[in-house]
Amino acid sequence: ACHGADGNGVEGQPTYPKLAHQVPGYITAQLKAFKSGARQDPIMLGMVAALSEEDMYDLDAYFSSQKPAGIGIKPEDEELARLGEKLYRGGDTRYGISACMSCHGPTGEGVPIQFPNLSGQHSAYIEKQLRAFKDGTRNNEIMNPIAFLLSQEQIKGLSLYVQGLRSDHP
Repeated sequence: ACHGADGNGVEGQPTYPKLAHQVPGYITAQLKAFKSGARQDPIMLGMVAALSEEDMYDLDAYFSSQKPAGIGIKPEDEELARLGEKLYRGGDTRYGISACMSCHGPTGEGVPIQFPNLSGQHSAYIEKQLRAFKDGTRNNEIMNPIAFLLSQEQIKGLSLYVQGLRSDHP
């Protein structure tokens, strides 16, 4: 219900991630993290409690095979999204911020299991996750130190830019 039957989200719920076309293995890894308590979310904890490992693999296979629906960037957000594009593609060497595309790919397609597909993800969800990495409420040894260096404007710009990305991974 939260992610939509095809994994493209539900209108009016932009803080819930789109799961369609996610890199194979990533959803399984996240479901296991929710179930073990390594990743915290009260709603997801209830959802994963009864899932077997096979259920997790099945959900992963289903959602990763779904066709993504695009969102794009609103005209009024284009200037801030350009700031996000600069960070995504080139990082910011003044502050030691790596280019996002070095891990997530030029179109946000990600790397199976390690780095998720970000392309076309709801900007509100990306913003929420970057803030969680920044304040330490979500733990990831790679993302926490990077997000810590980001300003709120940079987080917003990156989130908007990522929403407009298109991935071509099969």
